[in-house]
Amino acid sequence: MFAFALDGALTAIRTARVDIVGVMVLGVITALGGGIIRDVLLGQTPATFQDWRYLVTALGGGALAYFLSRQLRHLATPIQLFDAAGLSLFAVIGATKALEHGFGPLQAVLLGVLTGVGGGTIRDVLLNRVPVVLSANSRLYAIPALLGAGVVVLADTVGLGSVWFAVAGALLCFSVRVLSLRYRWNAPRPPGAPPA
Repeated sequence: MFAFALDGALTAIRTARVDIVGVMVLGVITALGGGIIRDVLLGQTPATFQDWRYLVTALGGGALAYFLSRQLRHLATPIQLFDAAGLSLFAVIGATKALEHGFGPLQAVLLGVLTGVGGGTIRDVLLNRVPVVLSANSRLYAIPALLGAGVVVLADTVGLGSVWFAVAGALLCFSVRVLSLRYRWNAPRPPGAPPA
């Protein structure tokens, strides 16, 4: 969550003319948006509004980005690794929560993906740009989340639901995301699409 807030706030600083309010709001939205949407769809009060630590953690990430944005430019790779870890954790938690609430396998996978990518998507919409997750050069973002959530749901569907499969799903998501960053993998584009 902290890494999502940090990345969201740094994205706001790099791509838009925002003040401290903009940096903090976009950091918080990036960190908490996916989980809030998931919880609303599950019909429960979002965890963010039940535990103050969520908001404080997200605000901490935004504040760090605001005050140290110049220094953090040199830490792009570690921040991307933490972001990949956050994506993995959020995707697995989202799918697990959906299953606990009795949602079907496809819905659980979708809620896992939404938990992982929802905050960044809201951030990009507020910045008036095509969401990174939909971009031709996203370096695989939704697909790793889909794979991670899929492992959790598949294990549950065949009666093997355990913490080890959640860990395996998170590791798969993390590995695919990191490899896509390292080797510049992107999802296939439509035939005949103009060059990216």
